Amino acid sequence: MATIQISFNGEVESELQLNKETMSIGRKSDNDIHLDNLAVSGHHAKILTILNDSFIEDLNSTNGTYLNGSLVKKNVLTDGDLIKIGKHEIKYINANTGSANDFEKTMIINPDSDGMQETEGSKEIDKSVGAIVAEITSSDSGKSSQQKAKIRLVSGPNSGRELPLTKVLTTLGKPGVQVAAITRRPTGYFLIHIDGGDNGERPRVNDSEIGSKAHPLSNNDVLEVAGVKMTFFFE
Repeated sequence: MATIQISFNGEVESELQLNKETMSIGRKSDNDIHLDNLAVSGHHAKILTILNDSFIEDLNSTNGTYLNGSLVKKNVLTDGDLIKIGKHEIKYINANTGSANDFEKTMIINPDSDGMQETEGSKEIDKSVGAIVAEITSSDSGKSSQQKAKIRLVSGPNSGRELPLTKVLTTLGKPGVQVAAITRRPTGYFLIHIDGGDNGERPRVNDSEIGSKAHPLSNNDVLEVAGVKMTFFFE
């Protein structure tokens, strides 16, 4: 898990884990990262983390957000980057990051395996997931639906088991057969086709194959991914 080290006038004040998808930074006390200084706006910036990648975004602050000395609006973070907000400096620490075009190895939840084990995706799947992550961060600033949802498996060896959809991106399926992702966006939840294996078949919602675009999900929709049926529902 990535961490940040917060310094003021060269003195280290604290170190925090980025254990939330979105962590707000600002002078007001309701921020996840509270910087009590007049050079800092009330809600100054945010750090968005999806999978193993983090992004810094300025929230139209008065004095701006600087990354390694350059004024930025939104930028991907790599290990050792220095964020400057007012007189505070925030060091981003994540030894697992590479370049701005690299993404964490995609781990896919296999609903047809005993205990719903995770398996690694291919380079092609990694690339597709990376593109989805980039699109999420550029289109909605990392905001997510506040409505909680789950899927309940209704076929296969894990029938009856539930999986909370707590992440911005949840990847499901079986590499080489079919892989899909459920994304949590500001307007709700969506199912996205990632890989159809040799047959090129897409996931189904209520017995109909989805298209190439993100398919919106409604309460009690029945999904079928890699031959396993599951019900999507809101808590």
